This record gives sequence, structure tokens and C-alpha cells, in this order.
Amino acid sequence: MLCRDGSQNMILKDVIKSLDVKSFVGDDKSDILGVSFNSSKVRKGFLFVALSGEKTDGHKYIADALRRGAKAVLVEKKPQDALSGVSVIEVQDSRSSLARVAANFFSHPTKDLVLVGITGTNGKTTITYLLESIWEKENRRPGVIGTVNYRYRGRVVPSGMTTPESLDLMEMIREMKDSGVKSIAMEVSSHALEKKRALECHFDAAVFTNLTRDHLDYHKTMDSYLDAKKKLFTELLASSEKELKYSIVNVDDPYGTRIITEAPKEIITYSVNNKDAPIHARRSEVTRSGIWAVVQTPSGELEISSKLFGEHNLSNILASVAVAVSLGSSPRSIEEALYRLDSIPGRLESIENPLGICVLVDYAHTPDALKNALLAARALTEGNLILVFGCGGNRDRAKRAQMGTIGQIHSDILIVTSDNPRTESSELIIDDIEAGIADAKKVDGSYYRITDRREAITHAIQIVSAGDTVLIAGKGHEDYQIVGKVKHHFDDREVARETIRNMMS
Repeated sequence: MLCRDGSQNMILKDVIKSLDVKSFVGDDKSDILGVSFNSSKVRKGFLFVALSGEKTDGHKYIADALRRGAKAVLVEKKPQDALSGVSVIEVQDSRSSLARVAANFFSHPTKDLVLVGITGTNGKTTITYLLESIWEKENRRPGVIGTVNYRYRGRVVPSGMTTPESLDLMEMIREMKDSGVKSIAMEVSSHALEKKRALECHFDAAVFTNLTRDHLDYHKTMDSYLDAKKKLFTELLASSEKELKYSIVNVDDPYGTRIITEAPKEIITYSVNNKDAPIHARRSEVTRSGIWAVVQTPSGELEISSKLFGEHNLSNILASVAVAVSLGSSPRSIEEALYRLDSIPGRLESIENPLGICVLVDYAHTPDALKNALLAARALTEGNLILVFGCGGNRDRAKRAQMGTIGQIHSDILIVTSDNPRTESSELIIDDIEAGIADAKKVDGSYYRITDRREAITHAIQIVSAGDTVLIAGKGHEDYQIVGKVKHHFDDREVARETIRNMMS
């Protein structure tokens, strides 16, 4: 629901400005007090937008919206019966229309802010934290919209989805602008791009991190997945009204080379290994102490020291450097800001403890992310690397066996458990994972199948020895587990700390 103060009413004509209207019946000069696509949140004087969704059709709720006081309805399918005293706007596509309505209603706030969109399978969240640290250092008053939460000017809002629905997104950006935010780092998911949630956002820069197997239950093929990601560049950045716009692309990823053939200029590439990229690591060391690198940029060299782990985070650092340099941050600010960032929630997050054991929690839930997390954890491990992971239900089944194979290859002790089973059987999900695990692993005492996630985490920590590392993967920052259609409170970090406390007592 979006609602303006009564003194800032907008007439319907201005709310629906720039829409591709097929037909209109009613009074385009009537005052509109708010906008909603949820009929239960409609109030007197609102415009109700009927969205055709995957699970339900908003057109079924028009009558409910009218009972609650809607003054206008925006539809793809005109009601069969005439609606007395109500304006009816018929459009071809209600989703794109919703985004334009939201931008009109809140006076296009992205035109007056620095807005950076980050897309790709992995790394989006980390890059937003890195940019936030840089902008805080320079007093650029950052806001962040992403997977962990939405935050700005001391306010933290729980994240319902990585990229909010267009109506909620524009409301939030308006609130950020009004609170004094100057720069926003926003994760832009492939679902959001397909569903036009970020339409009418005027980006200063778009970042492509990588493309690895994920969401194929939705996109079906990697090419379709890539096509969704490309829209950040070919549609949103290309149509942005910003004077200077930057396409920032990781050319270490093979899909990056396909992005740059269609991305609008100016194109800035970054790479860990390719010295031809304008942003690259001339020298680097990735150790158990963190990351050190001398980074070449068009503005000169930077010396980066970071407490983050893993070569994949070196790539994320280079992406943030590319954005910051392009948008005018000083080398000194970048160096200092990246050094002071200690950790990122649920991204190789260390569970501090007085026992001196190494326990890491990571969001890795794709084959590539799991491999990267394991490689980073291996660099910290003198003894055995113990992995706990599962796969989510009602999602891409084909990745499960792949992740089982990766877990087998890169860990010494493997514990397969449940993740968010949703409406699937946890046992059948684990069967799918086990299809990628060789029989030898199952019989040599280094493999455990423990369906209950709490029990699995507890067992992993209880068997740890000096020099071992426990990596708990899949849920990261999440504080819930979805079983059936019910979301229960569950936090890997809390379970790990509770287990350690019990061991101490």
C-alpha cells in the first residue's frame, strides 16, 4: 500500500501519466489518496491495481477493493458490469503499469539519487555491504535494498524479498530520499527483472557479478536466466535518464562477455586474473587472515586489505572498487572503508566462541557458491573441514546431486540435512543430494545423513577437534525454516552458539 499525506493529493490523470492506456472510463481529475495492489489494504480514495499473478488473479478482488472505497481500478481485463462512480483504466500490462504509477505517485525519487543495481547469481549482498561501507566513509548517506534487509539512516526493515514489488520499492526509495539518503545500493534479482519490479528506476550503474546454476525451476534454462539478468543493462540502465551511466561487468565469468556485447556504454570491466580489464588485481594474496591486493584502476593503484575470506570475495571487492571509482570515490576512502568492514551477516560469518573452534555460517545454496565457500573455509583449516548442508524444497532438483558431489569432494566430513523443505519431503530431497555422493563416502565413516537440521548442526560441532572447521551452509542470515507452508523460527547461528554453550557447561 502506498499513501501520501492528504495535503499532497494527486489527481488520477497525473498518477496514470505515461501509461499505455487501452481504454478509460471515468473522471481523470479525481483525487487519488493512495495506491494498492492488495485489496485488503485499500482505503477510501485509492487506486486499486489488479495484478495477474502466478497463484491468484487480482481481478477477482475488484469487488472487495470497491467495498473498501477504491475510487479507481487499473485492470488488464475490464469488468463485465459497469462500475458506477469508479474510474476504470484498462492496460495491456498491469505490472509495468504498476511500476509507472508508483513512480508517478512518488515523484520519481530515483532521478535525484545515486542508484546502483547489482545482479548475478552470487555476490550481490556482499557488494552492497562493501559499497555501503565506502559511502559511509565519504558521508554519502547510503541506503541498501537487498536479501538480508533494507536499511537506511539507522533504520532496518526486514527483507520480504531481495527486490520488493515495484509499489513497495518506490515507496521505500521515496522514504530514503526524504530521510536524507544520497546513494542506494540495490540487489536486483532475476525474478524482479522478469516481473518488472525495478521498472522506472533510473540507475547510475549496473553490476553483473556472475551466472551459475540457480532458479532454473523458474527460468528453465541458463539462457533464459541470462536474458533476465541482461534486462538490468539492456532495458533499465539503457532507459535511465542519468547523464553518466556505467555498465560494470565481471569478465572472469564467461557470461560476462555476453553481457558486454549488449550493455550500454560506458562499460567498465573487472577481473581477478585478466590484466586487460581496467579494474584488476595486479597482485593478491588470499589467506586465513583475509585478502590483500594491489588493484589497478583508471585512477591509479589501490592497496586493499580486507578481513573477508576467499577468492570469490576478492572478485566482490573488485566490483565495489569499480563502482566506487566510476562514481568518484577517492582511493583513500575506498582503502579505509574496505579495511574496516569486519564481516557480512551469513556470508562466511564466524561464530565467535571461547572454545577456540572455527564455525562458519554461509548462505551458499547453489553449486558454485557452495564450492567457493568450501574453498575459502579450506584455507582456514588445518585439520578436517566438516560441512553441514541441505537443499531447499520446491526448487531446482537438478542442482541437488551436483551439490552433493561438491560437498563430497571439498569436505572431509559431510553431513547432509534439511534446509527449507517447504512442501517436499526432506527425506526425498536428501535422496536427491545423495545421488551425487559416492558410496565410498557413505561407508568410511565420513558421511552422515541427519534429517533434523538442529541435530545435524549439533553433531557437527560436537565432533570437531583442534584445527577443524565446521561450515554450515545454505541458510546464512535467515532466521527461519519453512516446513510445509509454515515458517518456523530457526537460525543456524543461534543453534551453533547454543550447542557451544551446552558443551562448555
